[in-house]
Amino acid sequence: MSKRIRWGILSTAKIGTVQVIPAMQQAENLEITAICSRNFDNAKSAAESLGIEKAYGSYEELLADPEIDAVYNPLPNHMHVDWSIAALEAGKHVLCEKPLGLSVADAQRLVDAAKAHPQLKVMEAFMYRHHPQWQKAKEVLSSGVLGELKTIDCSFSYFNRNAGDIRNQKSMGGGALMDIGCYPISLSRFLFGAEPERVMGAIDFDPEFQTDRLASVILDFGNGTSTFSCSTQMVPYQRVNVFGSEGRYEIEIPFNAPIDRPCIAWLQQGKDVEQIEFPICNQYAIQGRLFSDAILNDTPVPTPLSDAIGNMRVIEAVFESAEKNDWVKLG
Repeated sequence: MSKRIRWGILSTAKIGTVQVIPAMQQAENLEITAICSRNFDNAKSAAESLGIEKAYGSYEELLADPEIDAVYNPLPNHMHVDWSIAALEAGKHVLCEKPLGLSVADAQRLVDAAKAHPQLKVMEAFMYRHHPQWQKAKEVLSSGVLGELKTIDCSFSYFNRNAGDIRNQKSMGGGALMDIGCYPISLSRFLFGAEPERVMGAIDFDPEFQTDRLASVILDFGNGTSTFSCSTQMVPYQRVNVFGSEGRYEIEIPFNAPIDRPCIAWLQQGKDVEQIEFPICNQYAIQGRLFSDAILNDTPVPTPLSDAIGNMRVIEAVFESAEKNDWVKLG
C-alpha cells in the first residue's frame, strides 16, 4: 500500500462537501480520489468543485473501485450500518459518521461485520475528541489538577424547523439526542473513563415531526455526574464546564471548533483563572490523518467500535427513562 490512503466519499452530504472533505484534503497521508451520489450530476459537480478525480452515479460503483482503500460514510443515520457493511464487504476501511446506527442492535450488526473483517479498520467519526482542547481536558483530569472529577455540565442547541431536513425526520434517525445529544454523552464517558450506572431523561417531542426537540439528561457515574440539555429548536449555543474538587475546565466552543481562529478554554484553580489558547487547527483533518495512520501502520483506531455501542446504549436508556419517568440502570 502507498503511504497515502486513497479515500472515497459515500454521497454528497453537506457535512462531507463543506466540512470534512476540504479538511481531509489538508492531511499529508491521504487523498480524496472519488465521490459518489445516486445522482451522477451531483457527484460530478461536487468532484469538480472539490478537485476530486472520480465521480460515480451510485454507491455501488464507488465501492467497486479497486483504487479506493477507505470510505467515509456521511449518509443519513438510517443508512450508516448497511452501507458501512457493504464497504467492508468490498474490502474498504470505514470511517462512519455518528451515530453509528439507530439502536444498539442496529450498530451491533456493523460491529459483528467488522469482526468478520479483522484486517479492516472501522471507526465512528466523533471528530471533537481529536481536537487539542479535548486532549487537554483529558490531560488536566489525568494530572490531578482538577482534583476528583465531580460533575460535567453541557449545553448544545440550534434552531431548525425545516420539515425536509433529515434531522427532523424520525424514520431517518432524526432528533436532538441522535444528532447532538450524542456529543455530551460521548464526552462524559470519555472524561469519566467509564459508563454511567444509571440515567434520567426528560424529553419534549415535536408534535408534527415526532422527533425529540429538547432533552434534559442526568448521567450518574457513581462517583460523579454529568448533566446536559440539547435541543433542535432553541437559540444556537454550545458550552462545556468540567468541575473537579479543586478546579474547573471550561471549553468555549466544544464541538463546532472554529477553523479560522484559535480555540479558547479556561482552567480555574481556586480563584485563579488561566485562559488557554489553542493554535488554529481542523479537527476533521486530524481525524482523517489519525485514521489513515492506523491503516498505514496497522495500529488500533483512536476510538474502538465498542465505544459507539456504549454511547448508543446510553441514548436508548435516556429514551426509556423519559418514557417511564424514572431512573434507568445500565448493566
